[in-house]
Order: sequence, then structure tokens, then C-alpha cells
Amino acid sequence: MSKVLVTGATGFVAGHVIEDLLRSGHEVRATVRSLRDPARFAHLDRIRDALGGRLELVEADLSDDAGWDAAVAGRDHVLHVASPFPPTPPRHEAELIRPAVDGTLRVLEASARAGVRRVVVTSSVAAVAAGRSRDESRQRTEEDWSDLDRAAPYPKSKTLAERAAWRFAAEHPDLEVVTVNPGLVLGPLHHVAAGTSVALVRRILNHEMPAIPELGFAPVDVRDVARAHRLAMEVPGAAGNRYICAGDNMWLADMARILSEEFGPQGYRVPRRPMPYWMLWAVGRFDREVRLGLDFVGSPERVSADKARSELGWSMRPLRTTVTDTGRSLIELGLVRSRQNGATRQLR
Repeated sequence: MSKVLVTGATGFVAGHVIEDLLRSGHEVRATVRSLRDPARFAHLDRIRDALGGRLELVEADLSDDAGWDAAVAGRDHVLHVASPFPPTPPRHEAELIRPAVDGTLRVLEASARAGVRRVVVTSSVAAVAAGRSRDESRQRTEEDWSDLDRAAPYPKSKTLAERAAWRFAAEHPDLEVVTVNPGLVLGPLHHVAAGTSVALVRRILNHEMPAIPELGFAPVDVRDVARAHRLAMEVPGAAGNRYICAGDNMWLADMARILSEEFGPQGYRVPRRPMPYWMLWAVGRFDREVRLGLDFVGSPERVSADKARSELGWSMRPLRTTVTDTGRSLIELGLVRSRQNGATRQLR
């Protein structure tokens, strides 16, 4: 089995990537910004102990050269999962773009120096379709790229970081590069601090929205994203390719319906009535997180994962399972309160 480095070990996706690698018998080293706060990575110790795998944590920060040569030393593969993903838009786009691009290049440069065989970079469908018209009849594929002139800061950071990775790969032909481009990542959390992308489910279950805006997403389960990273590392023909990993468009109203059916009987009041655009706009004036959705009202997100299915042998679990498991995880971690009694409620 391979010796693998995973960056950003405490992140939502990275934790599941590490779990999948250990379960598959790979030897894992993973980076954290600091080893001084063991509580931040205690869940990784539990995963390692449960699976009996080999996991080593080392310090390395994407904003600093220190530690990266040691982190990649002796590794066959690197899975570069770490990237800034804030819950609200930054005040200046450079706050996202610079660490995303510089961090990606820092990892690639260290990997090339160490003779790493392959680097799998976590990108996003945000690097595929952002800033483009969401034409209902047009499915985006790996041939598409986001429009940087119209993209918001986060998709711009993902697009520029991925572009930088492909330029680096062209200049270093001995280093194989693959990118995985997930959609909206949902699924169970390992700990309370992970998972900016599951905020939508949390807000619905917490009744933080009075109604449901007409927003569409291409969701994917974090466990399936983790498997996609391993397959992108293992499949010989994956080198030099992008892989979209996302499901069909799911309207937020459909997500709310599933949550209502699953958790309504447990005492969780899920909003179901539609939110008109004017109301979303009014809420967005004061809620920067909500403001992110204003440009996408009424527009489905349509991307194709056919390439990942055919070339990697990748598959997805049912989205209903993903949405349900996300809600159950949030409840079990105490991130959602029952509206029946106003207190945190554990599932029966």
C-alpha cells in the first residue's frame, strides 16, 4: 500500500479522506497548522484507533514554507485537500485567493522536490461553473471553467488555485496531477468545528430561515468525495485529468422536505414555505452568508459526473441518505436544537 500525505487534516473533507485511506490500508501522514491543541484532532486519533491504521500528524501551514519538505518526505502520493472555505464572503477577495493559490503551489513545489509520484488536488465545481449562466439544458463538464470576471471570491480562489496547479503540472512533467471537483459537500461530521458546507442543513433544522429560497445545488456525500480522492490517487489513467464529483441538481425545497419527513416526527420544525426573492434580498442585507445565494435564485446547478463514473469507477450513495445522515450528525453533535422544547435533543 502507498504512503500518503493529506493536507488540512482537521477539515471536513480531509477527515473522511484520512478515514477512507486508513480503511483501505494506506499509511497516512497528515498536516495540521499546530499540534498544540490536541482537542482539534482528537477525532482523528479515534478514527485511527478504531481502524488500527498508521496515522502520523505533522505541523505545516499553507502560508509558510516551513515544514513542507519534511511533510512530503518519503511519500508516494499527496492529497492536497486544505483550502480556505469561509462561512461568509471575505471583505477582500485576496484574503481567499492568495492562500489558496500560494498554498497549492507550496505543496506542489515540495512534492516535486521530494519525488512524489502523484498529487491529487481538491478543487470544486466552483472552478467549473461559477460566473456562467445556469442554462437548464446545459450540463457543465470538465471542459468548462468558471468566468473569473463574474465569479465571487470563493469560486475565483478555487479556479485560480486549480489553474495554477495545471500550469505547474505542465512545467513539471515528472509529477502527476489530478483534480477532484466536488459539488456541495454534505454528510456526517467527525467533530463540531468541521463542515462549513453543511451550514444549509443546520440552518434549516434550526429554523434559522423563515422560509426556503429557490436555490439549487449539485450535492455529494463527503464519504463519496473521500473515495473519489483515493480512486484519483490509485487509478493509473487518472493522471492529468479533472473529475467532477457531484449529483443531480437538488432544490433546497427538496432538501427541506426530506429533513421534515425524517426529523419532523422527532420534534424538529422544518420551514417548508417558499421564500420570495425580495425576502431573501432583505435578509441578505444583514446576513452575509445568505447574500451568497442571491445570484443563484431560480437557477439549477447542472454538472456531469459521467467522467468520474466511467474512468474512476466512482459512484454516489442516494442523496436522501446523504441529507438524512447530515441532519442526524448535526443533531448528535448538539449543533441543532429541537423546536419542541428549545433545547438540544438527541435522536432516539
